[in-house]
Amino acid sequence: MSRASKLTLAGTTASAIGIVIMVHYQQQAEKAAMHAGVIRDIEQQRVKNERQADFEMQRALEEEYRKVQTVHDGKDTGDG
Repeated sequence: MSRASKLTLAGTTASAIGIVIMVHYQQQAEKAAMHAGVIRDIEQQRVKNERQADFEMQRALEEEYRKVQTVHDGKDTGDG
């Protein structure tokens, strides 16, 4: 084998190995990013459910208070 063919073989082998390693790391980075997206979605869903529970609790309290108290709509009648 000539010196040029040995250098060409070594260069293409090194390039192929470099490409495989780069693709491997890129796939790991994409997988990590997708997992982070799933974690973020789960957190958003948890916050949404928590806010919905708070809203329902406030609605129940409002109904309970309306039964006990006289509630006006807050408009000024002009008596003041």
